[in-house]
Amino acid sequence: MSRRNTKTKGFEIDNGHYIIIDPDEVAAAIPESNKTLEIEAFIPCSDVDDVYFDKPYYLTPDKMGSDAFVALRDGMRKSKVAAIARAVLFRRMRTVLIRPHGKGLIATTLNYDYEVRSSKKAFEEMPKIKVDAEMLELAKHIISTKKGDFDPATFDDRYEAALEEMVKAKIEGKAMPKRKKVEASKPNDLLAALRESAGMMKATDKPKRTAANANAGASRQRATRGAAKSTSSKTAQQRKAS
Repeated sequence: MSRRNTKTKGFEIDNGHYIIIDPDEVAAAIPESNKTLEIEAFIPCSDVDDVYFDKPYYLTPDKMGSDAFVALRDGMRKSKVAAIARAVLFRRMRTVLIRPHGKGLIATTLNYDYEVRSSKKAFEEMPKIKVDAEMLELAKHIISTKKGDFDPATFDDRYEAALEEMVKAKIEGKAMPKRKKVEASKPNDLLAALRESAGMMKATDKPKRTAANANAGASRQRATRGAAKSTSSKTAQQRKAS
């Protein structure tokens, strides 16, 4: 009898060395589901970092439990807390965060700690940079002129749209339009891009540089005086990123 198409599961313990696990053994590791949510604690909503959020699910009550459901929802809303609970979803025990949402509740599955990359490690090579005052002002100007409201209906799935366009072109026997090449801007062009976005013309660059230089001189004088005052008492603050 050929075992060519037989699939087995294993766990690699060393390079090229595996422990073979039978399907029955795998099935035994799957937790049994009683189709209930076991609430373990109520916590402030702000305690959970967004990086742990996975997928949201709406929760609605059955007819027999509507009163208790609404009481829990309103109590959580007034107390400004969320519930940490456990439930078996898709053959795995998952931790979920339950919060009031509209007329019901929303349960968001949470990533396990080992699934989330440490932000400290992610940003450890990022240098400490003092942003130029002109660049900061330009950035603030752009932010103030482009304020808006969150509207997911305005988001377009460009990949899905491109697939639809491709299928339509094939049906009609037309050639696909060539994709425009996207050129990445250089880091040195950031200030110029900020100026352009802010609507500043090149003709005004020279006076602005002169003003900036004058301000820089004043800043240097203030910095010199400040340094002289602070020679006798230096302080250092250290912030820890988690």
